[in-house]
Parts: sequence; structure tokens; C-alpha cells
Amino acid sequence: MSEKLTVREWLPLIGMTCAAFLFNTSEFMPIGLLSSIAADFAMTEAEAGRIVSIYAWVVMLLSMPLMVMASRYGLRTLILANLTLFVLSNTLASQAGDFWTLLAARLVLACAHAVYWSIAAPAAVRLVKPELKTLAMSMLIAGSSLAVILGMPLGRVIGLQLGWRMSFLAMGIVAAVILLYMLWVFPSLEKTERFSFRQLPELLQNKILLGLYGIAALIPTAQYTAYSYIEPFMKFVAAMSDDTVTVSLMIFGFAGLLGSVVFSRLYDKYDRAFMPVVLVLLTAALLLLHLASLHSYTMIALFICWGVLMTCFAMSSQADLLQATTASAAPVAMSIYSGIFNFGIGSGTWVGGRICDVSLAYIGYGAGAIALLGALFSIWLARERETGR
Repeated sequence: MSEKLTVREWLPLIGMTCAAFLFNTSEFMPIGLLSSIAADFAMTEAEAGRIVSIYAWVVMLLSMPLMVMASRYGLRTLILANLTLFVLSNTLASQAGDFWTLLAARLVLACAHAVYWSIAAPAAVRLVKPELKTLAMSMLIAGSSLAVILGMPLGRVIGLQLGWRMSFLAMGIVAAVILLYMLWVFPSLEKTERFSFRQLPELLQNKILLGLYGIAALIPTAQYTAYSYIEPFMKFVAAMSDDTVTVSLMIFGFAGLLGSVVFSRLYDKYDRAFMPVVLVLLTAALLLLHLASLHSYTMIALFICWGVLMTCFAMSSQADLLQATTASAAPVAMSIYSGIFNFGIGSGTWVGGRICDVSLAYIGYGAGAIALLGALFSIWLARERETGR
């Protein structure tokens, strides 16, 4: 690529990447601490898992209405406000003496999350020259992947050594530093035309968007049916040690970085076939989860494939969405996508909890069955895009 990022482009993009790291780390950190939280509050893992599902459902319900109301404000104001809420919510979580206080703190973060991930991709691509938009999006994905590589495992290590509350406090402290950094480097981007609720029917007439929204409901449901309970699965089904569980979670995140490389190399060449192939392979990986648990090496191999495939799906679906809408509508279109995606996270956590009530070992089979529906839907959508109907 002949064009390079300037310092003025690099600095805010680094801040956006760090913020993506923080939001994804804090969202999924309870998954790595689920056993500790459950034990502290005298709950089962399935009961404690509600903190993940309720969080996701709140994001689902609030993403679109919050983003429409927030569209009157500039991107700089919104990003700084969301980071401030991040600091406050994690500080409150670190002081939680009961499950309901912890849940309240998480709901504050859910509101910030709902807006941040609606504006993150549109803001990132506006910070750079048009020919560098793919690079800007890749940096956001890198931040998300690093959350799995470093954030969630480090949060788990802190939780195991000092208690899960300290994990949340550490997130709040790091977020305060990033907030000060963004106050210094993030520019005042020109406002786009305000989006109103009256424009929603027009947006929802876009067949490509509707197809992407359908897939965004199914695939996260499949993903988090298994992934929300992967920590107890590895401990009690695969009989892996705490250290091996932590390393495995880090490997999953490194695989996400590899997935971003696969996407950048193959998506432009095979854009119609890319998502269907990825989702067929993801279905197979989830169905093989129970079989892979027979040995730690096969679990790690599966984690690599799983991480690559899920990142490829996340990147391709967002890239398709930005191409299918206008600049003014993109944040709201992304907010609907984020809401539906989080519906999938919450639903997956709920479905996984019900499967755990029968047998923790079966979460991969339930996840694979749902992923198969998403794969079939993506094949239909690819044909629709090919014909241009």
C-alpha cells in the first residue's frame, strides 16, 4: 500500500484501538471469572452467567434508540462520554458486595458499550484517507483480538490472585488513562447529517442489511452458546488446569489476529464466497468441541481454527454493512447490527446455560446446530448479492 498513515491519523486510531481493547475485555472478562463470581455469591455458573446475558440484552435493546438520540452530538463528544462511563461502571463493579450491585454496574457499562460499538467503525474510517479504511478497521479488530489474547486472560490472572473485584478496578484505572489520552489526540470531526427515527423504514428496506442482521442474530447465538461456558468446560470436561485454561484463552485471541490477516488477504478476492465458507467451517469446529476435549492439544488446535473463523466472520459482516449504507446512516445501521449481535450473545449465554443444566459437555453440539442455520442463511444471502436482487 503506497499511502501511509500520518501521525495525526495514527494517534487517534491508537486510542480507538485501545478503547476497543477495553470494551471487549470488560464485556467478556466475567466469562474468565465465572467460577470465582459464582462461588463468591453462592450461585451456580449458569446463574452467574446471567451477568453476561443480561448485559448483552441491554445492549441489544438500547443500541439503536441510544444511537439515534446521540446522533446530534459529535463523535469526539460521544467517545469521551463513553470512556467516562466505562471508568465509573468498572469502579462501581470493583466495590460490588452482591450480585445485584455488580449487575447494576454492568448495565451502566452496557449503555456505553451500545453507543461505542455503533460509532467505532464509522469513526475509525473517517479518521483516515479513503484508501486506508481497511487498515483503520483492521486496527479496531486488532484491539478486539488483543482483548482476548491479553485482556481477558490477564483479568482472569488478576482475579485468581487478588480476587475478581480487582480485575474490574484495573480496567477502570486503565480506562482513565485512555480517557486522558483521547482528550489530547482525538480531533473534532465534522458532524454528519442527523439521523431520525423517521428514516428507519427506509434503512430497513435494504435487503443486504436485513440479511446481515439475520446472520448477526444466529452466529453470535451459536458462538456464545459454547464460548460463554468455555472456562468451566475446559476445567470440568476437558480436565485442563487453571494455567492451561488461561493459555488456551490467550491462544484463542492470537488466532483472532491471524483471522484478521486471512480476511485482509482473501476477502477482496472472494467476497461473495468468503462468509459462507467461513460459517460452514465454524459450524464444523463447534460440532467437534466435545471430541476435541479428549486431549488438551486437540482443544488448542480447535481454538486456533475457532478464533480465526470467528474473526473472519466479524470483519466481513461489518465490512459488508458499511458498504451497504450511507455515511450518515452507518452509525445507526451499525447500532442495529450491534444490538442484534448482542441479542445473539445474550441468547447464546441463555441457551448454553440450559444445555449446561443437562450436561456441560454438550454445549458444542447446541452451538453447532445454530451455526448451521447461519451458514445456510449466508449461502442464500451470497446468491442474492450475486444476482443483485
